[in-house]
Amino acid sequence: MSDTAPHPAWPRLDVPDRMHGLLAAVMDLGRDLELPQVLRSIVEAAVSLTDAEYGALGVIDNRQKLSQFLPVGMDNDLVTRIGPAPCGHGILGELIRNPSPLRLDDLGRHPSSFGFPPHHPPMRTFLGAPIRVRDEVFGNIYLTEKRGGGAFDADDEAVLTTLSTAAGVAVDNARLYHDSRRREHRLEALGEITRTLLAGTDTDEVLRLIARRAMEVADADLAAVLLPSTSSGDLTVRVAHGDAAELVRGARLPASGSLAGLAARTRGPVVTTDVRTDPRGLPIGGTAGEEHGPVVAVPLPVDAAVCGALRLSRRAGRPGFDTTETLLISGFADQAAIALELARRRAESEELAVLQDRDRIARDLHDVAIQRLFATGMTLQSATRTIGDAGAAERVTRAVDDLDATIQIIRSTILQLRTTADDLGGPALRRRLAETAQLAAQHLGFTPSLRITGPVDSAVPEELAEHVLAVAAEALSNAARHARASRADVVLAVPDTADQLVLTVTDDGAGLGSARPTSGLLNMSSRAEQCRGTLRLESPVEGGTRVTWSAPLPVG
Repeated sequence: MSDTAPHPAWPRLDVPDRMHGLLAAVMDLGRDLELPQVLRSIVEAAVSLTDAEYGALGVIDNRQKLSQFLPVGMDNDLVTRIGPAPCGHGILGELIRNPSPLRLDDLGRHPSSFGFPPHHPPMRTFLGAPIRVRDEVFGNIYLTEKRGGGAFDADDEAVLTTLSTAAGVAVDNARLYHDSRRREHRLEALGEITRTLLAGTDTDEVLRLIARRAMEVADADLAAVLLPSTSSGDLTVRVAHGDAAELVRGARLPASGSLAGLAARTRGPVVTTDVRTDPRGLPIGGTAGEEHGPVVAVPLPVDAAVCGALRLSRRAGRPGFDTTETLLISGFADQAAIALELARRRAESEELAVLQDRDRIARDLHDVAIQRLFATGMTLQSATRTIGDAGAAERVTRAVDDLDATIQIIRSTILQLRTTADDLGGPALRRRLAETAQLAAQHLGFTPSLRITGPVDSAVPEELAEHVLAVAAEALSNAARHARASRADVVLAVPDTADQLVLTVTDDGAGLGSARPTSGLLNMSSRAEQCRGTLRLESPVEGGTRVTWSAPLPVG
């Protein structure tokens, strides 16, 4: 809001030349297509044609308040000292309530006059007229202080009324031009987003593109994509673009008490002209968000049950978002929803490909490897009857036993390949126990055998699974540190009745002897007590140590 002198295209005119000046002003108004310049040209022409000291143009919003106020005749310093722009009270509000020309010789005597704020220049005479765009009152032209000390007359009123009619046409043309350019930019943006989606670009990169193009098309200063972060419905900024975007990323907004949360809950757009004073919401991004006033938030469906939001804001003092802009922004939110859906489908497709590959490997192991090992074991077993040397026959028998153990390990691996982790319950126990055995191999110097039987992944709850893993790790650690074992076998079994879990860890080391219980054994015993289970330590006849840890499984 600035400018003190009348527009150079409209010098102050004498009465005989007024009609020529009015015609020139109307023609000049039709040349501008950018709405801000059209509005300033209107009020500058009005000041020049009526020989007024001061003029202003006020734009009316859907609440019948002034959303924009463009003064002419006051310098920037004076405007700053006066303070906030008027919102439509007093004489200005009178013209909003009664949209017809108003001419006053002394505006201070009018019943609607409220006086002036501090530092405001004195004003006595007044002339105002509405600007109509088709059937809508777009705003008003306000003129004060006729130069020379006189009052505005009927000729001034006629000139201003004619100019306001032409101004309505100019504003309509500027709006149409602006809407056409905006639609063009929207189509270009949506085309770019579609190409990016089809190219398989990373989801966050697509969301950043959507935020940037939505901000450009809607002439906003900040755009943010918010997605649900907790079951309570709170929203977290996934990507942001514009003013202080780095301070906004990762910010969390509550489901209640924020415009974005309200849009997500109601699945409808929410608009405010100033989020700082709107009781329905709060700024985003701390002090950076406090510099913004107008906000629009539109729903961003993640799926049938969960909804996020696309939130755009402008700096305080700028116009609010209109209905057309809200519809445009909703289109970008739809594109963001498509991007999230494509990412989900792509991840599911990749997971399915991995599962199919794992199933193929499991099938090959079962149909080829196990069958060949089984056949080899049968051949060796039948050959033992023809071996005369008892020592050689015993070694062949042990080799057959090793083949049986290997077959069990492969079968366990096959079951592991065909078992996926549950998104809620975490990684499967079968796989985690295999990882525990592999880690123990670093200290043992060899890989312990592992055999798992029964529905361990479906029957063992997560809390009990943590105890099982800890006990297995401790037993193998003891075998490595104290028993000096060269062989270790881990067996985890859940019977078909699924009423109890039994973990057995056997090694061929030095055995228990008369050694005092270690802290590791005490920990395993404590875990058994916590699970209402038992811990049994044995020394097999063939030597070594056998640790048997059991616990009941929950019913149902």
